Amino acid sequence: MTSYLIQGARPYGEQPADLLVEDGLIRRVGPGSAAPEGVQVVDGTGLVALPGLVDIHTHLREPGREDAETVQTGTRAAALGGYTAVFAMANSDPVADTAGVVEQVHELGRAAGWVDVRPVGAVTVGLQGERLSEIKAMADSRAAVRVFSDDGMCVHDPVLMRRALEYVKGFDGVVAQHAQEPRLTEGAQMNEGAVSAELGLTGWPAVAEEAIIARDVLLAEHVGSRVHICHLSTRGSVDIVRWAKQRGIDVTAEATPHHLLLTDERVRSFDPVFKVNPPLRTDEDVHALRAAVADGTIDVIGTDHAPHPAEDKECEWSCAANGMTGLETALSVVQHTLVDTGLLTWRDVARITSATPARIGRLSGQGRPLAEGEPANIVLWDPAATTVVDPARHASKGRNSPYRGMELPGAVRATFFRGHPTVLDGALNSPSPRA
Repeated sequence: MTSYLIQGARPYGEQPADLLVEDGLIRRVGPGSAAPEGVQVVDGTGLVALPGLVDIHTHLREPGREDAETVQTGTRAAALGGYTAVFAMANSDPVADTAGVVEQVHELGRAAGWVDVRPVGAVTVGLQGERLSEIKAMADSRAAVRVFSDDGMCVHDPVLMRRALEYVKGFDGVVAQHAQEPRLTEGAQMNEGAVSAELGLTGWPAVAEEAIIARDVLLAEHVGSRVHICHLSTRGSVDIVRWAKQRGIDVTAEATPHHLLLTDERVRSFDPVFKVNPPLRTDEDVHALRAAVADGTIDVIGTDHAPHPAEDKECEWSCAANGMTGLETALSVVQHTLVDTGLLTWRDVARITSATPARIGRLSGQGRPLAEGEPANIVLWDPAATTVVDPARHASKGRNSPYRGMELPGAVRATFFRGHPTVLDGALNSPSPRA
């Protein structure tokens, strides 16, 4: 396997250093030195070196919706976005609610070789919210599932949610909740507020999210288990999670890039690319989420990468599918909303996009520091670059990016997965032979 010397990059945006990568590991981090014979040099001048990103919330669509995305195309997109691991949500067809399906997804990811793919298991059979899925069988499978979610649907039955929390406690798993009280959101088309009233669209009230979060943190406390909140989107939800953490409840939460940047004002265009669940909220919510990421109330950034075929988005607003792509633009939005605003350092970014999501998902070998002897999962990021987003150039099959035509900062120059450059010079190179 080829060895690499990354010269002059700035680990965590700090002082320049060289990183020697051999046999899938970081062998040396330190001041500049001559490259050993036979080592390929990668120029890192001006680049920020971060641990490979880990996405706690990705939709790869396979099996069943290969018209929207496949494991191959989705993981290529992930590599181009600086990711070395993704957690693949369970709402495929068939649903990932058995050991057989999660093992299939795991094997597809291993065969693709672009990133680690860790399947998320469904909490309930078929995401129907009626009876628990084969949770223990999925945990004991080759996929070693530790995150369980009905994402796209809420586990709205409190008895089932309690039982799921009790069940995963036995093997240190976590239930990731899509917080949406279904009776309060029937027919909802966008955030409930001034804009929905003006447009005459049925609103999705903040309380529908907040009520479920409040219930579930109390259930987690009652049974002594872990709960994770997917795509938290409102100021009130931030307040509840902050209260729960102060109380000592084992809760973690994620925010998406789009909820950190975009507001419900975008819906005035009636462009279905802005239709998402939970919906884009108000400017007040956006700034509350940014502050919550900065103070640690929100633990991680999850892309909620949700590709769709054109026919599912290029239609009337009311008929359009919910969801946006995000793997190839996430780090740019993080820089724009959190780093360039002074809210976070690059070391903070490594924590919320790599170390903490790996810890929540109990994913060993990922989210590790840039240090000698650690796995060589690395992204080289150019913070001085600017990119005009063009979804037609993305590796994902989905073209439903809400940032189309926007100029965003930064660009991935290289991604190393287990010591192999899956991305070089900003373009796909080849999958890792160590996958």
